Amino acid sequence: MPRVREIDDPGSDPVLQEVFAKEQDAFGFVLNTTKVQAHCPGIMRAAKALAAALDRSGLLEPQLLALVYLRVALINGCPF
Repeated sequence: MPRVREIDDPGSDPVLQEVFAKEQDAFGFVLNTTKVQAHCPGIMRAAKALAAALDRSGLLEPQLLALVYLRVALINGCPF
């Protein structure tokens, strides 16, 4: 059971609607982190922008970035 209740419905918030729709299209579902961060859409958008900037920067090789994501997932007990 998550410590923070997940938000499953973006309601009428345009920021949440946009992000939920993008993830639904990309993954077929909305990521759990997005559902938790949806409590504060501004912070959610900033966190996603930070992750996207890291991907675009090219400072980390794709293989290393994949290992970083895997390690963080393992630390957090995430199944992927």
